[in-house]
Amino acid sequence: MNRKILRLFEEILLYGFLIIVSLYMILPFFWMITTSLKPENEIFSSPPILISRNMNLAAYRTIIVDGNILRVLLNTFIIASCATIARLFFCSLGGFGFAKYKFIGKGPLFAILVATLVIPFSVTLVPLFVIMVKLKWTDTFLPLIIPGAASAFGIFFMRQYISTINNELLDAARIDGASEFTIFIRIVFPIVVPGMTSLGLIFFMGAWNDFLWPLVILKKPDLFTLPIAINQMIQSMIGRPVYNQQMAAAVISILPLLIIFLVFQRRFVEGITAGAIKG
Repeated sequence: MNRKILRLFEEILLYGFLIIVSLYMILPFFWMITTSLKPENEIFSSPPILISRNMNLAAYRTIIVDGNILRVLLNTFIIASCATIARLFFCSLGGFGFAKYKFIGKGPLFAILVATLVIPFSVTLVPLFVIMVKLKWTDTFLPLIIPGAASAFGIFFMRQYISTINNELLDAARIDGASEFTIFIRIVFPIVVPGMTSLGLIFFMGAWNDFLWPLVILKKPDLFTLPIAINQMIQSMIGRPVYNQQMAAAVISILPLLIIFLVFQRRFVEGITAGAIKG
């Protein structure tokens, strides 16, 4: 009986601790949402007002009508979707090659590929920008999609995932006359869908939140992505920061990611868990 009481007490402490930590993590998001609904004169009031009695959607109306936030949202979605699809395709092909084929220099080449993960993007920023200028790709979406289509992290991730596939399964398809690309599409691809879903979510969130590279490449306001718009668009309206409008833009930027994660949550967890177990 004493053990049951002690066990119950431990569970209460554990769940109470987890609830407190969860509330602590949720608080910034809750504050962001409430700030987006507050009148401007209540944002920095003392003592702070957590939930205003005068909440309204004025900030959302302003950024949608005057800030062109819907166009910015569409730009960001197009860039993130195209970049994610391109990266998944090329990274899965690269991972398939490193996992299932033998060729001269495979080991050193893979080691060099993994070593590039430690190179910060700021080192390659200037030469990459020069290349984009020579190609006349500046102020287009192409630099945000094409250069990152083959990701070292993505190839490494898919290589580890695809290496667990039984070679006899691929050999049987070759005996039946299937081409290598057919093997990849009809056999490998369905098996690695959970891993690709997890990797796709990582790529999509990275492209959605990317700030530095779009800031360098995009100069026309009609081409801005959400991180640039949140940083520049609001201040350009009246020449000073308007924090409830900035919070409203941040809320709008988070909603698509939240919806996508909730839709693919199960597959995301399955992919990460399966990859960890198989690895």
